[in-house]
Amino acid sequence: MATLFGTDGVRGVANELLTPLLALKMGVTAAHVLRSGEAAPMVLVGRDTRLSGSMLEAGLVAGLCAAGANVTLLGVVPTPAVAYLTRKFGADAGVVISASHNDFTDNGIKFLGADGCKLADDTEDAIEKQLNNWEAMANARAEKIGHVLDGGEMVSDYLQHLRESIDCTLEGMKIVVDAAHGANSEVAPRLLASLGADVITINCSPDGTNINKNCGSLHPETMLQTVVQRGAQCGICFDGDADRVIMGDQNGVEVDGDRMMAIAAKHFKEAGRLKGNLLVATIMSNLGLDDAMEKCGVSVQRTTVGDRYVAERMRSTSASLGGEKSGHIIFTEYATTGDGLLTALQMLAIMQKTGKSMSDLAGIMQEYPQRLLSMRVKNKDAWALSPEAAKYEQWGLDQLGEPSRVNIRASGTEPKVRVMVEAGDSQKVQEVANALAEKVLAVCGKLED
Repeated sequence: MATLFGTDGVRGVANELLTPLLALKMGVTAAHVLRSGEAAPMVLVGRDTRLSGSMLEAGLVAGLCAAGANVTLLGVVPTPAVAYLTRKFGADAGVVISASHNDFTDNGIKFLGADGCKLADDTEDAIEKQLNNWEAMANARAEKIGHVLDGGEMVSDYLQHLRESIDCTLEGMKIVVDAAHGANSEVAPRLLASLGADVITINCSPDGTNINKNCGSLHPETMLQTVVQRGAQCGICFDGDADRVIMGDQNGVEVDGDRMMAIAAKHFKEAGRLKGNLLVATIMSNLGLDDAMEKCGVSVQRTTVGDRYVAERMRSTSASLGGEKSGHIIFTEYATTGDGLLTALQMLAIMQKTGKSMSDLAGIMQEYPQRLLSMRVKNKDAWALSPEAAKYEQWGLDQLGEPSRVNIRASGTEPKVRVMVEAGDSQKVQEVANALAEKVLAVCGKLED
């Protein structure tokens, strides 16, 4: 398993860990690894709105072309658009330059395979192992040097694909859209308006430094307030690269990924579109999701955290619906990866076709009290290596009783450890979560801001 590549590609502080030189090396190495025979690899590249995006794009593209790959630049586009267009146009790979929900100071480079899915671990390993030998790799000469094309017009194919995923208009709907000053700032309002919606935009004015800043799916408060103030039917919050979404009902109440999965699973099952009557979720999804799905005759399988693991389980079980509480939801009927705008469209279409409000639909699920704490630590791997970890986690379960869950895990993209505690007694949940958080800090060390 690669060490430079995390659960979501290579990610770090732009111009510190993630420099143009590293991007150049990755471009050269990836072009050689992806090459099959004499044909020049074709690679699609998209990015979000971060200040460092064009800088890293320049380094990456220079490396790809120097090694003989041809590149099509998509510009600022959602991550799922790169995945879809890579498949549709038969590219050898897609690359997304984004750090998703992180601050603008971070950035990332994520490779997608020809199938539109995240690159296989062994391919990432091959790229990483050869990085230090990048200068020894043969440069393309003369007419073999890669060329760069403008693929901005290809985005219209992605938007048409999304339009065709629903069989109704959005006429009569007033919708608040918060794009986190990210990749969906222009695309989402345009598409929703073209379907007839009255769109109210907030946080759709990127300046390179404001992506995810107190807005978007991690900070839906302003969206929820605006829905109530403007009398909208619902609100939509994306993250920076637009592969996740959090919604809000007409009363300004948050609707997270668990509730959206429950809504979609029930509707798709009734329509005969839920393969195997199966929903794939992660260990972070609330126990209330299992209760709701049991009543609907839908089984739930859980994976470790990360949409790549959800996608892998979905492929192995032929499931058509899966996702995460955070709002990464995958509809395999239409996409290979989480797509915030696609998910929002599915929810809006269900509202239109059933005539129900978002709050009525979200009532399908009753949540168990849950507490999620995220601590910045010096050594995020220390907890998993500690001989005391299992003992403390079992202590938490003993305190909570049944049914209950405790999950403590390191973030795949940040220097953080997250503690999740869930049970029927909200006071016990708070107490146990706080106690376990203190144990984590004692083991891993607190990282001062």
